[in-house]
Amino acid sequence: MIGKGRFIAVNLLLLITLLYTRLHSDTAVPMKRAFHEFPLKRQGWTAVSHSLFSEEVLKVLRPTDYLAREYAGQDGSRVSLYIGYHDGGRGGGGIHSPRHCLPGSGWYRLEERELVLEAGGKSLRVVSAVYQKGEGKERFLYWYQVKGRSITDEYALKGWEVLNSLLYRRRDSAFVRVSLPFDADGERALSAALRFVRDFHPVIDEFLPR
Repeated sequence: MIGKGRFIAVNLLLLITLLYTRLHSDTAVPMKRAFHEFPLKRQGWTAVSHSLFSEEVLKVLRPTDYLAREYAGQDGSRVSLYIGYHDGGRGGGGIHSPRHCLPGSGWYRLEERELVLEAGGKSLRVVSAVYQKGEGKERFLYWYQVKGRSITDEYALKGWEVLNSLLYRRRDSAFVRVSLPFDADGERALSAALRFVRDFHPVIDEFLPR
């Protein structure tokens, strides 16, 4: 039999939870700048193509704003950049993990590790992975960004979103992915991807809220 004190405590906790879910709402956090202002040239990189997603894809990803662009480097490297920003407001979608989306699209993971690199005077944590689809291989660098913090784990991302919701009434987050295909020299592809991230990370920070 539940004691009277425990019964009151349980019901009080349920009441607080109910009031919180009814009264609490997160604020949609705007970007510092819209992605259409993202530079076409930087540090020897030049944009060579820009992609617009179909309505079907946007219904799945549900970003508030996004950027999907390919850049060419002076050494011939072709790097694809995707940034999806989710402002945390009502009706917005959450970030889809590439650990689930890529295999679901027919990609097979060959390698994955976490790297820490210096970019723009800051330490940036990224996931470095190699996936294969058919005969093609592709190097991916990606991370999640929440209030200026780089995160590489989906559970940590959810944890920070919940904490920021409780403390600041905001659940905004971003997903940043850099990728480039390669045939044999995976380390050369990694070097080019890392160089691209170091060159562009300070710019990315100018667009995402802190």
